[in-house]
Amino acid sequence: MKGKALLLALFVLSALSAAWPASAQNAPKVKELRIGQDMPKEAVACMECHKRESPGIFADWAMSRHAEADVTCLDCHQAEGSDKDVSKSHFKQYERSDTKWGAPGYRTPVAGAVTPKDCSQCHPDEVEQYAKSKHANTIEIIWKIDPWLNMGMNNDLERATGCLPCHGTVLEVAQDGGLDPLTWPNVGVGRVNLDGSLGSCTSCHTRHRFSVMEARKPGACGQCHLGPDHPQTEIYAESKHGDIADAYGDQYDWEAAPGSWTPGTDYRAPTCAACHMSGSGSVMTSHDVTERLAWELQAPLSVRPQDFGPFPAKNAWSTERDKMKEICRQCHSTTWTDGHFDKADRAVANYNETYFKPAKAKLDELYAKGLLDKTRFFDEALEVEFYELWHHEGRRARMGAAMMAPDYSWWHGFYECKKRYNEFMEQAEGLLKSGKPAPRFEPYPGFGGNTARPARVFGKKAP
Repeated sequence: MKGKALLLALFVLSALSAAWPASAQNAPKVKELRIGQDMPKEAVACMECHKRESPGIFADWAMSRHAEADVTCLDCHQAEGSDKDVSKSHFKQYERSDTKWGAPGYRTPVAGAVTPKDCSQCHPDEVEQYAKSKHANTIEIIWKIDPWLNMGMNNDLERATGCLPCHGTVLEVAQDGGLDPLTWPNVGVGRVNLDGSLGSCTSCHTRHRFSVMEARKPGACGQCHLGPDHPQTEIYAESKHGDIADAYGDQYDWEAAPGSWTPGTDYRAPTCAACHMSGSGSVMTSHDVTERLAWELQAPLSVRPQDFGPFPAKNAWSTERDKMKEICRQCHSTTWTDGHFDKADRAVANYNETYFKPAKAKLDELYAKGLLDKTRFFDEALEVEFYELWHHEGRRARMGAAMMAPDYSWWHGFYECKKRYNEFMEQAEGLLKSGKPAPRFEPYPGFGGNTARPARVFGKKAP
């Protein structure tokens, strides 16, 4: 009987396979795109032209929620004729003779750089929240604290390719009327746009799909939060949260409507967005990613966010800590949650008191005695050692403790702090004993970046 049942099953499977061709089984789902009758002819021209000229852009848009809602190219890219960022080169498209869409009747001013001000037409709350965040204001912050910029220790090209893709550029118009290629293309979180708005929503919701699913996944944050100085994406991957998401992420409902993404229902363990942005329990969704933080862990000396001089938070740290605890309690007990944050706070104090403060005092002593030169930073070995103590190992120790990654907290963090600290102190004591100024790296490679703070951020009388 078992043999006959097996033969019958094989016959049924064979019949089904014959009735359903292999090509159909493997065919991708096609999303039908309907052009609305009320769409302006200029919008239709955009879609039909880009379908042929840049099919990847068109395909992404066609699969987006924007397309479902009849939000077209014009709704985001259309500009006023007098706007500084109107694309002059795009007008040439209306002089073409090889396509019906090149006719002057379809001509409309468009801007390539879509800004939060543009997005605020439909997403006002999200844009208002984002504008208050450190992401949006990062250009102001880095110019207030960063010696690479203020002392010109890297050149403008190094900044354009290595720093500003994440932090954002100050968009400028070149002599030919187009956007300066050193400032565009750019989707940095703090981009200073020509319309006065700050940031780029496509930092996380990439063009032209603008997917909420994509922004919820750790890879969105991992575009910038990685590497030796702020390896949050690597820290997350090591944590239990990251491990669970890696194991079960294919079962998560990444497409749940904004404001409804629920732990235990739509996902098992949180991603970066779940803790820092998404709503949970009584905590509302926010695009201000600097909410829910009780420490400035990226700063040389850990301070409370309201005490962070370059950009003080407007809310008390204890209020934001309570919000984060509420997020944690969706999956953890109060005892577990309180214990974690107590241990993280002690790790911060350990870094501040054991490593940073003594090293900073020794650095100040060397400057006061003329053994180190304050004219520039990074051109003397001890300046580099001190910088990496807080900017590399110190950050990893603190962030690893905060995000439950023991390898980063210890081996990549406090262990490396000890090595760097001992080497720094040994060299510092050697200079103090000899009384001879430290040798300088001359000539310093890649020196000469513009040290003028951007007037559009700091005003015409920029300090």
